[in-house]
Amino acid sequence: MEADYYYGSILEHNPDIQHVITGHPRGVTLSYNRKTFGGEAWERFHRYPDWGVTAIYQDMQNEFLGEAFSLYGHYNFYFFQRNVVVRVGQGIAYSTNPFDRESNFNNNAYGTRFLSSTFLKFNYVKENFYKGFGFHAGFSIIHYSNANLKAPNNSTNTFGLNAGVSYQLDYENLPEYTPIQEGENSKDYAEPIKYNIAFRFGVHESDVVGSGQFPFYIVSAFADKRINYKSTLQAGIDVMFLPFMKEFIKYRSIAFPEDGLSGDEDWKRVGLFVGHELRFNKVAFVSQLGYYVYYPFEFENRVYNRLGLKRYFLGDKVFASVTVRAHWAKAEGVEFGLGIRL
Repeated sequence: MEADYYYGSILEHNPDIQHVITGHPRGVTLSYNRKTFGGEAWERFHRYPDWGVTAIYQDMQNEFLGEAFSLYGHYNFYFFQRNVVVRVGQGIAYSTNPFDRESNFNNNAYGTRFLSSTFLKFNYVKENFYKGFGFHAGFSIIHYSNANLKAPNNSTNTFGLNAGVSYQLDYENLPEYTPIQEGENSKDYAEPIKYNIAFRFGVHESDVVGSGQFPFYIVSAFADKRINYKSTLQAGIDVMFLPFMKEFIKYRSIAFPEDGLSGDEDWKRVGLFVGHELRFNKVAFVSQLGYYVYYPFEFENRVYNRLGLKRYFLGDKVFASVTVRAHWAKAEGVEFGLGIRL
């Protein structure tokens, strides 16, 4: 179990949020970690990571942003003889003071009360220093965004320094680490090429406040090749149906006639992508980079990326996923996906 205090600054990744960066955010982090000792192959190949739950309270030190309470699932990865830990967490945050066009129009960072949140934490750790107690210190980055579920959505990124203490339960009876077995090789888990079909969906809004939320649908077909226990390579195609774009094109054609739009431009897109999956037993972290080959209306840019989590079922033949598709740091939507792997 861990407790931290942290103090930091909101990074100005976008000049539109300059007016809400007025103080130094501070807060408290509480975490519960479950250690692994190599009982399963994924634990051995990833050098015995921890998994657990983190809760964060953050005072943004700005009257328009308010405070944030967030809850995450996380993994800890150890380096340098387990003295350095990198923690990756994904979860949901609650903002106490989101955008309101009448009472809080200055908050153009958070368009909704509930937000998606991701954090990275880099710490020097000394566990079980004295009778189960330990200490740690380092820095973290905390991201809050609603992934364009509703405008506005300029998001924030907080860089903070942290320090805290930990207590290791049952510290006198911890088991030994199980080493990689003789003859056990990550490449033994390689598979032939598999073919996948996925259907993704969600709801989002354009950057125009009050333009309305619309569902979107994406059909993906791709091939994958698992090259070892941890890594799977991918390549495929996305066909995207984006009704919000139809309304946005119509709005631009009327409000900005100098754009030369007719209002009837196609609102669909087609993209080609390559990707990678980092496997943890039945869970995978997905990262993909794509390029729109069919791009009839210019919006954001032609390069897109997708990051998120995937869970396999039924012998890796069926999967579900939650991902965020973005144009570099600008999110366009949270995608909920279902698929089959043949």
